[in-house]
Amino acid sequence: MDVQSLAQGDKAMDTLFSISRILDTGLDRETLRILVGLCEAGVNPEALALIVKELRREAAAIQAATPEAT
Repeated sequence: MDVQSLAQGDKAMDTLFSISRILDTGLDRETLRILVGLCEAGVNPEALALIVKELRREAAAIQAATPEAT
């Protein structure tokens, strides 16, 4: 991959991250990069969205069930 392609990829990721922040997705750059990579590899984006939502629900439930440390 040449320098120009890398620069374009970085610019595209910056744009996607900006859109992600505007939409208040709560995704960090690394998570977004992983999800984009999975989509580029042919994974169904709707399935990925459902998985992310489910993982967030489970994490919230675990956090709610865990007593707070004092």
